[in-house]
Amino acid sequence: MSGKALHEFLSVNIEELKEKGLFRKPPVVTGATGPKCIVNGREVINLSSNNYLGLANDPRLVEAAIKATEKYGVGAGAVRSIIGTLDIHDELEEKLAKFKHAEAVITYQSGFNCNMGTVGALMTKDDAILSDELNHASIIDGCRLSGAKILRYNHNDMTDLRRVIKEARDSGLYKKLMIIFDGVFSMDGDIVNLPEIVKIADEYEAFTYVDDAHASGVLGKNGRGTVSHFDLYGKVDCQIGTLSKGIGVVGGYVAGSRELIDWLKLRGRPFLFSTAMTPGSAGACIKAIEILSESSELVDRMWDNANYFKAKLKGIGFDIGKSETPITPVIIGDEAKCMQFSDELYKGGLFVSGIAFPTVPRGKARVRNIVTAAHTKAMLDEAVAIYEKVGKKIGTI
Repeated sequence: MSGKALHEFLSVNIEELKEKGLFRKPPVVTGATGPKCIVNGREVINLSSNNYLGLANDPRLVEAAIKATEKYGVGAGAVRSIIGTLDIHDELEEKLAKFKHAEAVITYQSGFNCNMGTVGALMTKDDAILSDELNHASIIDGCRLSGAKILRYNHNDMTDLRRVIKEARDSGLYKKLMIIFDGVFSMDGDIVNLPEIVKIADEYEAFTYVDDAHASGVLGKNGRGTVSHFDLYGKVDCQIGTLSKGIGVVGGYVAGSRELIDWLKLRGRPFLFSTAMTPGSAGACIKAIEILSESSELVDRMWDNANYFKAKLKGIGFDIGKSETPITPVIIGDEAKCMQFSDELYKGGLFVSGIAFPTVPRGKARVRNIVTAAHTKAMLDEAVAIYEKVGKKIGTI
């Protein structure tokens, strides 16, 4: 593509987004992203953050990050396969393995990297991947990079999954079959039917891969995730999780058998070709896992707040879809109207980002609320009042 062609491509497509009311620049946040924060110079109630448990701002994690940085410096120095592994990374992986009731864990620089690096290390062009149609973009990209055949099944539809996997097995075309899915689906907040997937996988000799990005710190005992939520320890082959979101820092991990983790340390490309997460981040993550291991207080508070807020929104007539988790969408439908709705919420003192295609299907635009343990009931009451006022003004209730 020539320079002129690139310019024409960018200008035409950016102008099209502007005409549709979909052109947005990320807002500027001054200071920490707590339950209230300063967005574009104005203090607002924040319901856009994935900081489920409030740990991103927890003084205990801040102190742990500072101590680790003072000891190890700000960076790991190189990829772990070259410079070696800092003992703080080993400590984090050991604590995560114990927390997840898994034999071993490998950490990556992000949850996105987990999917990009892990799927390709396990699957080849001779294999097939059974993928939920609403899987996260990082899952989709990881599947594409693997070269395996991607067979999509209808969202959380076990009858359709059984149909697709039977066709794949009966065809005799594939060496390995993998079923891949989110534990909690990020745009609707519904939970995967893990018990049925495990049954189907056993029946058709497939292996299972759950991305717990929005289940880590949210579902299961003390936030251990989807496997814990359904008490299916030892039944899921690959558990992926983030160290951002519920854990409050940055990074990602894969939990599974010792054999799996040994293989990923030899073939996981982000592990082999990108510098490890910073020591300060590792130290903060260790502290977060220790906090969750000791008490369910933060998880319980988050769920209490989420259930309270969801009931209030439904009570005034908003469509929150089929959410089963603290992810609470308010579905508007029309994309331009959704962005206007988000703007009006901000003017009223509430920060909730509008989400449209390609993140969600066309005609399904929404604002997505994530209620955290750090919110107070007073904040949530104020947020609901803003919703009601804007909903009447825009005509969504």
